[in-house]
Amino acid sequence: MNALTRDPFAKDQMTREDQMTREALTQALTDTPLDGRPEAEGAEAESLARRARRRVSDMLSEVLRQKTLARPIHCTGVGLHSGRKVTLTLAPAPVDSGITFVRTDIAGARTVLPALAGQVADSRLCTVLANPDSGVSVATIEHLMAALAAAGIDNAEVRLNGPEVPALDGSARPFLFLIDCAGTIEQEAPRQAIEVLRPVGVADGPASATLAPAESGLWLDFAIDFDSAAIGRQQFSLALDHGDDAAFRHQLAAARTFGLAEDIPRMRAAGLGLGGSLDNAVVVDGARVLNDGGLRFADEFVRHKMLDAIGDLSLAGAPLIGHYTGTRASHALNTRLVATLLASPDAWRRVPLTRARAAQADSRPAEGTGRAVA
Repeated sequence: MNALTRDPFAKDQMTREDQMTREALTQALTDTPLDGRPEAEGAEAESLARRARRRVSDMLSEVLRQKTLARPIHCTGVGLHSGRKVTLTLAPAPVDSGITFVRTDIAGARTVLPALAGQVADSRLCTVLANPDSGVSVATIEHLMAALAAAGIDNAEVRLNGPEVPALDGSARPFLFLIDCAGTIEQEAPRQAIEVLRPVGVADGPASATLAPAESGLWLDFAIDFDSAAIGRQQFSLALDHGDDAAFRHQLAAARTFGLAEDIPRMRAAGLGLGGSLDNAVVVDGARVLNDGGLRFADEFVRHKMLDAIGDLSLAGAPLIGHYTGTRASHALNTRLVATLLASPDAWRRVPLTRARAAQADSRPAEGTGRAVA
């Protein structure tokens, strides 16, 4: 099995000290002792236990707990690219199960797809997960994944009776609404994050995506440059708090996917965009926005690209503590960036997610900062 398809917090990938710290944290949160403590003897065991207790005492008062949905919730819509009507169910899931997609229209165990970077099979205009053995796939996961990540949902089962997540209005806002309606509950286990330890980057010509260290939270900077006069050059910056979805909710969630009118015939000839319409996408033609209501933000285009990036970055399997920079970055570059990070053991480490590490509390701007560049 490809290492990138595995949970980065699986017990067999932890150091002994990591395991002891995680178990001590969970025991303290639940008052229930855990089995399976890694074996150690003599001075080694005493040293490991002492370091684990020290880490626990430093973190316990501030550690965040994992979250899932309080109850299942459903919606029906049309897939942006497939054009097929699909019913989506978001359901609670157990501790440490992560986000998984399940194709309910296909029988068999191989219909379950973990939302991890190693499962990415295609990234043309959207992010597609697939099982390489069975060929079962789920497309256009990024808007839903961004909403789940922003809402702090660690564990959820996403059930679909078709090959694609419904587009709804082309943004993440309807998915946040579903999560709000379902409610969330804390679970009896600590959250963990992936802390970026050194810069990692990928590029394709003038496009690039990088991750660099940060003290806390997830900083994002994004820049786009389109020939279309309606889009042009735009930049946007935002600091995300892994314990509070306010910045995402107010600054990014409503930004819709977009396309150029001139590209639509080519996309449809390739079997893409078959469900696209002015109800679920912004369409531009030269200097004109064709949607009757116009734009939701003056810089809606770059905001949506950042939303996409958050969904793609969530395929790391845990919240990232770091600084992301995207320059004309695509789904392909974003998912390559996550895969490159996880394939570089010296570039990241697991850390319990405390309130202090979750947010950019001391320097985060109250509002996102965006600008169109002439």
